Amino acid sequence: MSRIIVGGYCVGMVQTNCYYVHLEGSGKTLVFDPGDAGRQIAEALEQQGLEIAAVFLTHAHYDHIFGVEEIRKKSGAPVYASAAEARLCGDPQLNMSADFGRPCTVKADEWLRDSQTMDLAGMKVRMIDTPGHTEGSCCYYITAGDDQHILISGDTLFEQSVGRTDLPTGSMSALVRSVKDKLYVLPDDTEVYPGHGGATSIGFEKLNNYYVHS
Repeated sequence: MSRIIVGGYCVGMVQTNCYYVHLEGSGKTLVFDPGDAGRQIAEALEQQGLEIAAVFLTHAHYDHIFGVEEIRKKSGAPVYASAAEARLCGDPQLNMSADFGRPCTVKADEWLRDSQTMDLAGMKVRMIDTPGHTEGSCCYYITAGDDQHILISGDTLFEQSVGRTDLPTGSMSALVRSVKDKLYVLPDDTEVYPGHGGATSIGFEKLNNYYVHS
């Protein structure tokens, strides 16, 4: 089985991680949270010989969605987001884009439900609802065979930290429940790629994350 390759770009005013995920040797890739660099990311991936098969959003904060329309227009790829995040996607006040003078809304091509699984670019992608950072925040659990487990965690789980909950629709109690009940049940060797900061693993966070005790 080909290995899952995770690449990334750190973009925008608050250093948001955009990830692209594909199987080794495959020409198709999945993009997660294009930040405010949709066109640049699409062009960079094209130069690598990678075709964007889909774009996924972990949540609708401005620093994750500003580039969505550019990357959709450039690539023609469908955009996926949690159905629970539709309100923030459509409200520039709630997603805070209006605060930066760039009111932005996003309409997904498909609104996903909790645990919905898709087969894309040779991989299985399962959406996991993880409310807390926002009311509709989610993570994506990606597998290809039984040997490798990848989690794109957005702003729910960071390396030894969690996402802030003092922004519209945030809830610390909901976030802690999401991490404990939805993420800490994943295999310990699951590689975790957060929306900000460095990569980590589920096993490491269960032992070392001060904010969430398993």
